[in-house]
Amino acid sequence: MSTPMYPFSAIVGQEEMKLGLILSVLSPKLSGILIRGEKGTAKSTAVRALAGLLPQQEEMGHTAFHLTQSEYEAYGAALGLPGDLEPQRVDCRVVELPVGSTEDRVCGTIDVQAAIAKGEKRFEPGILANAHRALLYVDEVNLLDDHLVDALLDAAAMGMHTVEREGISVTHPARFSLIGTMNPEEGELRPQLLDRFGMCVTVVGEQDPAMRVEVIERRMAFEDNPDHFIAQWEEDDHALSERIVAAQERIDGVEVDHATLERIAKTCLDANVDGHRADIMMMRAAIAISAWLDHDRIEETDLHQAARLVLPHRVRRTPITPIPD
Repeated sequence: MSTPMYPFSAIVGQEEMKLGLILSVLSPKLSGILIRGEKGTAKSTAVRALAGLLPQQEEMGHTAFHLTQSEYEAYGAALGLPGDLEPQRVDCRVVELPVGSTEDRVCGTIDVQAAIAKGEKRFEPGILANAHRALLYVDEVNLLDDHLVDALLDAAAMGMHTVEREGISVTHPARFSLIGTMNPEEGELRPQLLDRFGMCVTVVGEQDPAMRVEVIERRMAFEDNPDHFIAQWEEDDHALSERIVAAQERIDGVEVDHATLERIAKTCLDANVDGHRADIMMMRAAIAISAWLDHDRIEETDLHQAARLVLPHRVRRTPITPIPD
């Protein structure tokens, strides 16, 4: 029996976090989003609720790689998959990466059982394979070993993952929306890793007493009768789901002119960020925002919102300077 999922539309406030999560699924090329904030601010609730908004997708057979038909034709034989798999419709998944995960568990390794029993070198896929075409959720990402965070961010940026170890060499698709959450009180990520996340938002508890009361009332209603509460928000969630699908269809058609690119470059220079990743991520975020707002081309307000999501965690800081909100 599945656990009832709190509706995305019922989350009180936290508009920037909700927008950032939606953009992360509209454009996986944004290399994910980092949500920083104190405990009890609906970070985990929002991530799990997001999956409920996303449409079903088609994949070939029931495998650990979750391949599309074209990916199956390109990679299936090399991955040792049967040649007679049929397409099936599946719900969007949330794949969670535990803090104590090892490199073998994340990246994949040789199948020891097959090696011992049959003398075969067979690849045992890890979390990065299972996360293909899913939401990869890493709670307390700041507590992961740096080399594991690097592997996650590399795969998120490339959409592919290659494993070369113990005499095996395997490449498989790993295209996912990476969502990391962390409580800054438990330690920060290194600036080099922060920069690899396309977007970053900082969340805090609501300061308006009326909003805090609304949080309590909705949570009590959900816990008292989950089915009734979910039904109350079903129409709003359905509208959001349809809007996400429409934005996904529009995103490739958003126009980006040279003047907009110059505006992005100047904004990043004024923010005194390192390298060029900020410029590229700001462009991608602005395109996704434009698609979400049903704009044919990037508007000034789209650029402002994109800058709020991609620049604050990249601004040069001294070791004791906090990340701007």
